[in-house]
Amino acid sequence: MKDADHQVDLWPTVQQVLAANKYMVLATADADGAPWATPVYFAASDDRHLYWVSSPEARHSRNISARPEVAITIFDSQVSIGSAEALFLEATAAAVADVERDRLLDVLNSRLPSGKTLGAADVGPDGRLQIYCATVSRHHVLVRGGDARFDNELDARLEVQPPS
Repeated sequence: MKDADHQVDLWPTVQQVLAANKYMVLATADADGAPWATPVYFAASDDRHLYWVSSPEARHSRNISARPEVAITIFDSQVSIGSAEALFLEATAAAVADVERDRLLDVLNSRLPSGKTLGAADVGPDGRLQIYCATVSRHHVLVRGGDARFDNELDARLEVQPPS
């Protein structure tokens, strides 16, 4: 891609994809490096913190306990081929302390359908689920092949930085 590609502001794409999608593909690895990927419902409190709930016994949760580095892909799988926007994120994930539970339940519940909610009895010490957070260190945006702004023939990923 051209050097001029860094002059195109793709940060709004990060914000739009985070807001428009409710599922992410979470890629983890166990202590030996064996990979695992799973879709999870998520909510973002901002462009660097993504939250979800999972059983601590789920394979991806056990993997995070052993190796907190994760990769995340977010995209709309319903769009026609060749028109998808996507994010590729590098992050560190961990279970969230129970003292954050009430605030994070509000964040998670804001994205659930009407009539569905998570409560304190669902997560934390007494619940079956745990809240997890991925703290994003690097954001990449999909640049479609043939994008006139970039002079690229093939799809590519472009790392983008948040505004200063």
